Amino acid sequence: MTVGSRGAFWRNVRYGGAAFALGMPTIPLLVHLPAIYAEEVGLGLTATGIALFAARLLDVVSDPLIGIASDRLDSPWGRWKPLILLGGVIGAVGTINLLNPEPGAGPWYLALWASVLYLGWTLVNIPYLTWGAALSEDYDGRTRVTSVREAFMLTGIVVAGAVPALAAAAGYGERNALSIIGWVVVGLGALLFALLLLGVSEPGRRSLHQIEKPFRALIGLAGNRPFRLLVGGWFVNSLANGIPAVLFILFMKHVLEADELQRGILTFTYFVAGVAVIPLWLRLSNRFGKHQIWCASMALACLAFTVVPFLGAGDIAQFFVVTVVTGATLGADMVIPPSMQADVAEYEFLRSRHDRTSLLFAFWSMTTKIAFALSVLIALPTLEALGFQTSTSEGASNLVALSVIYAAVPVVLKIMSIAIIWRHPLTSHKQSVVRQRLAALEMRRMEPAL
Repeated sequence: MTVGSRGAFWRNVRYGGAAFALGMPTIPLLVHLPAIYAEEVGLGLTATGIALFAARLLDVVSDPLIGIASDRLDSPWGRWKPLILLGGVIGAVGTINLLNPEPGAGPWYLALWASVLYLGWTLVNIPYLTWGAALSEDYDGRTRVTSVREAFMLTGIVVAGAVPALAAAAGYGERNALSIIGWVVVGLGALLFALLLLGVSEPGRRSLHQIEKPFRALIGLAGNRPFRLLVGGWFVNSLANGIPAVLFILFMKHVLEADELQRGILTFTYFVAGVAVIPLWLRLSNRFGKHQIWCASMALACLAFTVVPFLGAGDIAQFFVVTVVTGATLGADMVIPPSMQADVAEYEFLRSRHDRTSLLFAFWSMTTKIAFALSVLIALPTLEALGFQTSTSEGASNLVALSVIYAAVPVVLKIMSIAIIWRHPLTSHKQSVVRQRLAALEMRRMEPAL
């Protein structure tokens, strides 16, 4: 390893380390929170789904605004650092309140603090992703940056996933585990984001960059076909991932009849598998191309999900295999698409001469949120409308509906996503052409000064 590559590696570590704190709330928010508010807090499936969907809709409005601000901000402290600092403070307040519900908390409580947390997350996430896209101008180098970042994020998810299992082993419930995770996230986040903000420099703007009006930037993105394909495929795949995530605890609890310790172990295993195979996805995408390997990972997830509707009470071992395979494919979902988005941002800069990276990631974030909001809104009320109940004297009713929505619907959605992403045009060769043309344009701009 050369001195330069060693320096880049440690820069990537300081940058990516903050994602550990961003990853930790993922399981509580996506997997445990809906079930706990619906069953233990007592809101019910429909009220919980509507409250979380409303919070996501409010959050979506902030994405393009923050994206535009991130592209245009120019302060003595940097372009992205002030937004990240503000978002961290707001997110910490939302996290603590959301993961520690007051006695008698209703739908408005859930919607309010979910909205606060989502706003803080957006203020952090959009400039953070933009910063990562600017750390490397190389096709494979961008995948290395996203691999480090997403490895830290998945590790944070794994650590958070272990907490419910450990809490169950110690005699504590999942609700207590959420409270512990919330406080740990805030404490570790303060440390890791301090290392990021103080230890990593922001790259300067490109010499070709031109300031533009926000509305023109929004209209301009419509002509970027690679972006349309990527964000469309990402949206459908996020919906395919969100629906089983929302129903994960309910499926394990009522179909498999897994106890709290088993549920914690299975959740932990899912994310450990995601972390473990990141180096493999990195090598495969470097060799065969990013979008081809991402499509292959989605096809593998579909294959694993096809056996789920045939599982029943006590089939823990069989579901463990499904969990390992689908968890492994999560690693590809986390690493490859953001790297493709960085390539798209460079292509957008060539075609428009405007740095719209933050705005691109804003739409990325917005589609992710809409997908996860729809996941909750589709999964929980539909399940209740089909007659699924957990409070009957003979146990949960209509488990077939739970199994079908949990496994069959995501397979259909992932097949749709594969059909979209397979047409993505930005290969390694085409991206090298983009870089060469940008270099030539920048050289011609510098010639008068020379």
